[in-house]
Amino acid sequence: MTTLDTGTEELLAEIKDGVAVITMNRPHRRNAFSTGMISALGTVLAQVETDEAVGCVVLTGAAGAFSAGGDVKSMAARSDDGNGSGLDAAIHRQRLSQRATSGRLWSMPKPTIAAIPGPAAGAGLSLALACDLRYAVPGAILTTAFAKVAFAGDYGGTWFLTRLVGPSKAKELYYFSERLSAEDAERLGIVNAIFPAGDFEREVMDRARKLAEGPSIAYRYMKENLNRATFGELGDCMDLEVTHHVHTGLTEDHREAARAFTEKRQPTFRGR
Repeated sequence: MTTLDTGTEELLAEIKDGVAVITMNRPHRRNAFSTGMISALGTVLAQVETDEAVGCVVLTGAAGAFSAGGDVKSMAARSDDGNGSGLDAAIHRQRLSQRATSGRLWSMPKPTIAAIPGPAAGAGLSLALACDLRYAVPGAILTTAFAKVAFAGDYGGTWFLTRLVGPSKAKELYYFSERLSAEDAERLGIVNAIFPAGDFEREVMDRARKLAEGPSIAYRYMKENLNRATFGELGDCMDLEVTHHVHTGLTEDHREAARAFTEKRQPTFRGR
């Protein structure tokens, strides 16, 4: 196991068996965002994206919560700065933060998993939605939460949720900030599966390791194909799909998989 230096105790990161596990660690605030934590998350995601030892990324939270999103207590304590002072700079900083975190989780050429051991709200939910797969424990609550604090929403949640549940349901979930049980979220297709708390880490890591051991080049192009399918024109998507398909057919991983199939054994992928 390799422990990564994140520069802050508010974010923990380690690499084991090809899986980078990143843990938001502000349990006294249910892992709500802080400037230090979210900045470190962007830095660590950039690091693991290009690390050849990492085949899958798991994002989770400490102490039985995923993340409460924005730290509302800190917001309430913040003084009014003139309702516009430095507004453009603040918008630009958050744009960069969003692209470095939820944007990178969605676009990086590696499978990403949100392991949800408890509440995921607001921008915390947005981070979970940005991942390719989401697994939760029974009793986990998911909510957009933004309307409760008179916010419009950030970190890409509106974009991700609309593509998972459709525009009408996404609007309802944002307007009313409904609290979804893990079971309701699974029924809507937001959560992929629910695992008992006692088995949760093992179940998630089993899947993460399987992805980390899989054909990384194929996953890279598979993810790009699927991401583009959410908004691309059919002809363009099909053209890109066949380009990626033919390309992966020339890899060592494909040849190894074909041999393994005929030899009735499990293939060993090397990312080449």
